[in-house]
Amino acid sequence: MSDGQKTDAAPALSELDEQALFYHRYPKPGKLVIEASKPLGNQRDLALAYSPGVAAPCRQIAADPSKAADYTSRANLVGVVSNGTAVLGLGNIGPLASKPVMEGKAVLFKKFADIDVFDIEVDALEIERMVDVVAALEPTFGGINLEDIKAPECFEIEERLRKRMGIPVFHDDQHGTAIIVAAAVRNALMLAGKDIAEVKIVTSGAGAAALACLNLLVSLGARIENILCTDIEGVVYTGRQAHMDRWKAAYAKDTSMRTLAEAIEGADVFLGLSAGGVLKPEYLEKMADRPLILALANPTPEIMPELARAVRPDAMICTGRSDFPNQVNNVICFPFIFRGALDCGATTINEEMKIAAVDAIAALAREDVSEVAAQALGAETPIFGPDYLIPSPFDPRLILKIAPAVAKAAEATGVAGRPIVDVDAYLDRLNRFVYRSRLIMKPVFQIARDSGKRVIFADGEDERVLRAAQVMLEERLGVPILIGRPGVITNRLERYGLKIRPKTDFEVVNPEDDPRYRDYVDHYFSKVGRKGVNPDTARTVVRTNTTVIGAIAVSRREADALICGLEGRYAPHLRDIRQVIGLADGVCKFAAVSLLISPQGSKFFLDTYVQRQPSAEEIAEMTLLAAAEIRRFGLTPKAALVSHSNFGTDETDETKKLRIALQLIREQAPDLEIDGEMHGDAALSEPLRRRVMPHTTLTGEANLLVFPNLDAANITMNVVKAMTDSLHVGPILMGARSPAHILTPSVTSRGIVNIAAIAVAEAVQRGS
Repeated sequence: MSDGQKTDAAPALSELDEQALFYHRYPKPGKLVIEASKPLGNQRDLALAYSPGVAAPCRQIAADPSKAADYTSRANLVGVVSNGTAVLGLGNIGPLASKPVMEGKAVLFKKFADIDVFDIEVDALEIERMVDVVAALEPTFGGINLEDIKAPECFEIEERLRKRMGIPVFHDDQHGTAIIVAAAVRNALMLAGKDIAEVKIVTSGAGAAALACLNLLVSLGARIENILCTDIEGVVYTGRQAHMDRWKAAYAKDTSMRTLAEAIEGADVFLGLSAGGVLKPEYLEKMADRPLILALANPTPEIMPELARAVRPDAMICTGRSDFPNQVNNVICFPFIFRGALDCGATTINEEMKIAAVDAIAALAREDVSEVAAQALGAETPIFGPDYLIPSPFDPRLILKIAPAVAKAAEATGVAGRPIVDVDAYLDRLNRFVYRSRLIMKPVFQIARDSGKRVIFADGEDERVLRAAQVMLEERLGVPILIGRPGVITNRLERYGLKIRPKTDFEVVNPEDDPRYRDYVDHYFSKVGRKGVNPDTARTVVRTNTTVIGAIAVSRREADALICGLEGRYAPHLRDIRQVIGLADGVCKFAAVSLLISPQGSKFFLDTYVQRQPSAEEIAEMTLLAAAEIRRFGLTPKAALVSHSNFGTDETDETKKLRIALQLIREQAPDLEIDGEMHGDAALSEPLRRRVMPHTTLTGEANLLVFPNLDAANITMNVVKAMTDSLHVGPILMGARSPAHILTPSVTSRGIVNIAAIAVAEAVQRGS
């Protein structure tokens, strides 16, 4: 049937179908767009992007084809190619109907590994035509991902393309599945104490994915003589004629067995890539101790996990479904394998690169589960074991583990056209993709690292704080002190699979039973005794208010910095900090600056949380405090006082206040680049600013936006954050006698690490 022909009437739509159709149609059809990565806003940009400027890179590439990686997007561009003959769960629906799937694959490449994709749907059923079409695309792409091509044609197509093309060609249905399966097998055999060379493996299904899995397992040490394949015709035996091909024949056995029921006897591993329900419960009784069951048929596995577990509670079970543990999901590997291959200019993806990916995935499953992965899994945080053999697809560390391992294997086997010279710089680049704050936070981390400064956390029982404490210790960013009940903290560390332990790795302050309680009460009362707090109230507060406890510890120099605020409103926490820690010498008021990190750059917003209607003098003070904070990030502050008025276009109390503040700042800090009052767009564009004020004292783009009041600052920050999908670091509290910061309830564990590092860096630079 050609793409132009229509099928019979579509079946009735489920609620999920309706939602999916709406998702794909609105606000514009499809899931992909093309966006320019360079500016095209004036005649000069046009001359550089196209004629005549484009001739320069063309000549460079003509003289040296490797320069295409420097001057074009080819080195980060993958072609996802299909003829639609074997679309998962849909079968042979043709190339046009497969396009939503290929667009979806492209989205996964971009989301998980920042790889750009063109999806190519090819109307080619013949092997020769498919090979010719794809091979002719080599100048366009840095790699080819073959998708949803039926067996056995897919074997032949990939084999021929690998020989003809000088870029990686990877049939994900085969090799992606194989890599995840191999990682699961490796970890399952480790738990069962079995040797891969000795285990018996039985398959249900002998198509592209199943054979690729077996081939990779053989590369890892499995022996062909210990493998039995079954398919729709039964056991693959020597001399069988029906449904045979040369790839399947490699696993044919001289045996009298003809059924899966016979073959499964004594099997250590069942690999199902066939159809739902083919693995009967009674078959499981014949399997070896602690078997691994890979029931990967979708949407219905070869056996449902609950049925398998009822018969064999000692079994380890994997499926292809997200609603059961141990999901074999190709997104765990294919974006990151291509990331590593593209980054080193690999000419192919060979067996050694695949094995490197297997090792990296298996090893990651044995590490602590990340916060992002734990949230995605939804239930209680899993720990490496029978129900957690494979890492979550949402674990952000996948790219950090797999891509470097693949690139290293490519170099070791001589297929890396551009070997990665500076591995540390490469890892840093990958980290910046995973953690958007990584680049701007790097100077702060460098100051904090190995300082030994103590950070006390008021919300020590919170999962995010526990995860942040472990990261702090692992990255040597400071010494955490946690306020909380020791038993609760210990139980939660075990529940979340975290390795750090109280008393061994960090100190715990128990608000219910601490020997310093009376001393803390006396210290607190000395601070607030003449501010309406009586001794009885002081005793209650010091027993129940963890922010006060943390502030007292800092005030008594038993900690160097305080982090609080995960529960409750901002203002009460600020009150406690003001009463116990107090203001730094020479500072009149607290203020808060927030950092937003977006693809367009980083901007600081002032004051987003504390001063509602600051005076000119207060704006001047907070601006100077914020400028000092920005320098801690290794940046040169460039401040703009933003307003509805643009250099005197309106006269209001607010604009007058900003002008007075500007004068005060210039008197106190003549070297600080600052100007105003100005429009927000003028703050971000020097040409626009100079049209209005040719002699402006601010150059380039402002990185500190100072607002006339809290409403303007907070509203603008949150709107920009939502519109640009920016990462918020902060709020960063300024003006305290000792470092103290109040978090927002929505902060992640990584956000807590960032604020803790800022607090430590501040303590280091103060010499406190």
